[in-house]
Amino acid sequence: QVQLVESGGGLVQAGGSLRLSCAASGSVWNIGVMGWYRQAPGKQRELVATITSGTSTNYADSVKARFTISRDNAKNTVYLQMNSLKPEDTAVYYCNAVTYVPRRNDYWGQGTQVTVSS
Repeated sequence: QVQLVESGGGLVQAGGSLRLSCAASGSVWNIGVMGWYRQAPGKQRELVATITSGTSTNYADSVKARFTISRDNAKNTVYLQMNSLKPEDTAVYYCNAVTYVPRRNDYWGQGTQVTVSS
């Protein structure tokens, strides 16, 4: 089992920045990919960014060049630095961790609200 606790959401004006953090605990030795997803009201949850244990990254086109995902394996923490925020970035952001042994399991944090005002 893996537990994820997010922090760092809030209200920011368009063009501003926020940094999200997600601390993992439990069976952290088994975590492969970690990532951030978001869900806006009335929309499906969508991928924002992922990072492997080897720090290879993947981003949604809508956030490329504005968001940066990073990972501190020693602290079992993943970060999402969000710059040049837009009102359309407003959503609940969820941390995700994937374990693969003995089979794939997805774990989710409780979510943190990010609101960008115009």
